[in-house]
Amino acid sequence: MKRKVILVTDGDRAAQRAVEIAAKNIGGRCISRSAGNPTPLTGAEIVEYIKQAKYDPVVVMVDDRGDTNKGSGEEAMEYILKSPDVDVLGVIAVASNTNGVMGIKIDCSIDQNGNLVNRAVDKHGIVKEDKIIKGDTVDILNDIKKPFIVGVGDPGKMDGFDDCEIGAPIITKAMDEILKRSNFKK
Repeated sequence: MKRKVILVTDGDRAAQRAVEIAAKNIGGRCISRSAGNPTPLTGAEIVEYIKQAKYDPVVVMVDDRGDTNKGSGEEAMEYILKSPDVDVLGVIAVASNTNGVMGIKIDCSIDQNGNLVNRAVDKHGIVKEDKIIKGDTVDILNDIKKPFIVGVGDPGKMDGFDDCEIGAPIITKAMDEILKRSNFKK
């Protein structure tokens, strides 16, 4: 039976805290060891942790630490997306100030106010004019079968709108949207 996974394209300390809180909020399991800036584990190592998780959905973080080329986060994400043991329900594409990247077309975004919008957002969660999220760890999604993609600003931050002290509501809503769209049932 394939494990049900949500990928988040950020792994710094603030993102890690927010993702851990959001995973708990949705009743999921977070692979905290996948956090890091850049991603400290290989895709194969992350898949082994996913398979050991007690229940689904399993939330994993991947991060390229600003590398505009295919860094360790994108390499891990590619491996996870291609793994026969994993069903990626969706990807939360995190916006950053990275230049020199293609970006990825999102299906929807959650803005800093928690609104579901049909355009991309910037790292502050402010709605842009297009549907392209630009981040350092998203370009690989242009090369493989795309899962459902939700754009967000910087998890745990967004000018305080996703603060961990208030329960990381934006990243939680992004995870909820992925679960809703995938018809995930506990």
